[in-house]
Amino acid sequence: MPLAVLGLGSNIARHHHLTRALDALQTLAGDSSLAISRVFESPPVGFDDPRTFYNLVVAFETALPPGTLERRCKAIERDNGRPDGPTKFVARTLDIDLLLWGDRAAEPTDDIALPRTDVTRYAFVLHPLAELLPTRRHPRDGRTFAELWASFDASTQPHWPVDFAWQGRQVSWADGG
Repeated sequence: MPLAVLGLGSNIARHHHLTRALDALQTLAGDSSLAISRVFESPPVGFDDPRTFYNLVVAFETALPPGTLERRCKAIERDNGRPDGPTKFVARTLDIDLLLWGDRAAEPTDDIALPRTDVTRYAFVLHPLAELLPTRRHPRDGRTFAELWASFDASTQPHWPVDFAWQGRQVSWADGG
């Protein structure tokens, strides 16, 4: 089965909404294990808001096609109070983006481009992705995510790991260990 890789973010009741999203994604993953990156905190990018984001990346095997998976993720967002419609560059309860689906490299169809361009654009996406799947290769670029992160200039995009617990386990650590 293909590996689905999702980016999650929240800057409104961050722990609450990310915990609910992880619970829903674990249900969606079914028997597949949900792999979870460290959680990173970062200021909003593209708009001014004093509330910082928590961001992480999750991965699981799925038989769901990308369009179906994307619709299920949007339903999880709505269940967490995110309104339908354009909500880019605003505070949000929850954002779930399909970053990768297997090794698929596809032009936009039904508003889904794979891999998502944000994968290499934002530190808060690439850093947790590189930690979670360091040897996996970008479907278009060919470099591993660890190589992409090593060449990324994160100096203009501050972000830092934060402690975050889900289902009684620590899924991130502040010391990087």
